[in-house]
Amino acid sequence: MRKESFKFLENYINTSSPTGFEYRGQKVWLDYLKPYIDEYFTDIYGTVAGVINPGQKYKVVIEAHADEISWFISYITDDGYIYLKRNGGSDHQIAPSKRVNIYTENGIVKGVFGWPAIHVRDKTKEEPPTQKNIFLDVGCSSKEEVEKLGITVGCVATYEDELIVLNDRFYCGRALDNRAGGFMIAEVARLIKENKKKLPFTLFVVNSVQEEIGLKGATMISRKINPDVAIITDVTHDTHPPMYDKKSSGDIACGKGPVLTFGPAVQNNLLKHLIETAKKKKINYQLDTVSTSTGTDTDAFAYSGEGVASALISLPLRYMHTTVEMVDKNDVENVIKLIYESVIGLKAGQDFRYIK
Repeated sequence: MRKESFKFLENYINTSSPTGFEYRGQKVWLDYLKPYIDEYFTDIYGTVAGVINPGQKYKVVIEAHADEISWFISYITDDGYIYLKRNGGSDHQIAPSKRVNIYTENGIVKGVFGWPAIHVRDKTKEEPPTQKNIFLDVGCSSKEEVEKLGITVGCVATYEDELIVLNDRFYCGRALDNRAGGFMIAEVARLIKENKKKLPFTLFVVNSVQEEIGLKGATMISRKINPDVAIITDVTHDTHPPMYDKKSSGDIACGKGPVLTFGPAVQNNLLKHLIETAKKKKINYQLDTVSTSTGTDTDAFAYSGEGVASALISLPLRYMHTTVEMVDKNDVENVIKLIYESVIGLKAGQDFRYIK
């Protein structure tokens, strides 16, 4: 990966973008994208769409989501401890001893998830972390002292962990779900610009908000753009670490390439185009299936309006919704390559209908 791209990836991952408050990360993303697009627009909730070759009748979307899981401050005790509600799928079991950034009108306030020491816990009835018993400690001894820091009900907290590289092979950190996707579609836009590709259609490079609470941003922006084709990228589970059941979760591994998914929301002729592109360009890929929805923004685009030909290209990821999410560097490059080759291989007016 070139140095400028890695610098962007690092800055983007390290910039908190909790659901409903994605604007910090979106600004970082858009600043990087601007040299590679012709124009852009945003919607009222913060989704950003870069536009390449605007004004064409045929419209194609490549999309990722910008938000990350987080916590909402919901209650402050009289002696200064803070209780929380999930904002997205935050895992209460990993919270104890984690450091957090709390976003207030006065700026970032540091805090920690406290937890009773092993010495004082009753070993005969060990109480696991639950959403009801985890709490934040910001070093205050009263509710008034907490409030003087600017912390109120409704403030959002994110883990402060930042991107690292493991064994010169894996990117590791929080929020790779799915800012890795935002990074990859931005790199596709860069390659189109730098390789001077002239697209016969309008391409929308979309970074949607509020996926983690139900695909909300994609639902809104799909209606606004009303595209003909949508290629979505998100992460999926590497099922090879201990405690995964491959029979139910599929046989997916980091390092073996992008994952292409079969399922009702995935338009099979568009999926065929992705598979044929991967074979033609010698890009290793993996296959997966879903029985109903994909659980990604693919579903929102697929069923938007009168229906949009939609497909999903997933990046294998270990330890989803933790602070140590891991993705293989080669998989990142191959997802970028597959999206890029698939997009430039599309024709204006290409009709993916089953019956014509």
